[in-house]
Amino acid sequence: MLSVFKDYRLIWDTLDIAIVAYVIYRLFLLIRGTRAVQLVKGLFVLLLAGVAARLLELTTVIYILDYVQMALIVAVPVVFQPELRRALEQLGRGRLFAPAVTLPEAELAKVIDDIATACDVLGRNKIGALIVVERETGLKDIAETGTAIDGLVSSAFLINIFVPNAPLHDGAVIIRGNRVAAAGCFLPLSENPDLSRELGTRHRAAVGMTEQSDALVVVVSEETGWISLASAGKLIRHLDDATLREMLENLMKTDTPAPAPFRPLGLDLFGLRQTGRARSSRRKGGGRGAPA
Repeated sequence: MLSVFKDYRLIWDTLDIAIVAYVIYRLFLLIRGTRAVQLVKGLFVLLLAGVAARLLELTTVIYILDYVQMALIVAVPVVFQPELRRALEQLGRGRLFAPAVTLPEAELAKVIDDIATACDVLGRNKIGALIVVERETGLKDIAETGTAIDGLVSSAFLINIFVPNAPLHDGAVIIRGNRVAAAGCFLPLSENPDLSRELGTRHRAAVGMTEQSDALVVVVSEETGWISLASAGKLIRHLDDATLREMLENLMKTDTPAPAPFRPLGLDLFGLRQTGRARSSRRKGGGRGAPA
């Protein structure tokens, strides 16, 4: 009987360790590539200092570190607010909480085609644009910063919104399902220090929006006409309409927001390289200026 109990205890202990290891692994994936990594290193240094102080019986240092630890209990939720928010959103985006109604495949294909077509036209005419595609994370708070529209998505509609001197051209469009929910919206700017210095406000806003939600953001540069796609805090630049359409189809028809599956296409995150197909398409389509 005692042997059976020990076997069960061993199983539960193994399960306990596995759960903790998985949680730590997921936390590592969550903060990887963010400023939180440096903060975690700082906390680790304080932890080592506390252990060393107790081993060496440094009373004054222990006294100070005890108060620092008390302050950290309050400071950590504030400092790690973006990461905690993202973790809770990812938890809420699990299949248990997945929406019951999704856009029919035919309508989704039309929305993707309209976005790609509009971006191609805007890019060829070097008209800046910022298009946010809402997914499972609601963007009501972002939509409220602009003007409510609730109009059916079409390439002509999107083009007219971003035409220079139009009332709502200076801001982002929010697409919810197959409808334009709002236009002229303000997006949060990314504070990622690793972003290229050559990126402008539109691109930083696109990255910032995808850092705080699972949305997809398409950007058209006003200076160069190049199309970019932001997802999961990453930016893929220098796309043509065909590549953009392909990426949107893959991202919007799956539950995974990360753009990693498209790396075989030869597009580097934050890089300047692009596929030969994209280059030749651009040159045939009117020749854009040098990327910026």
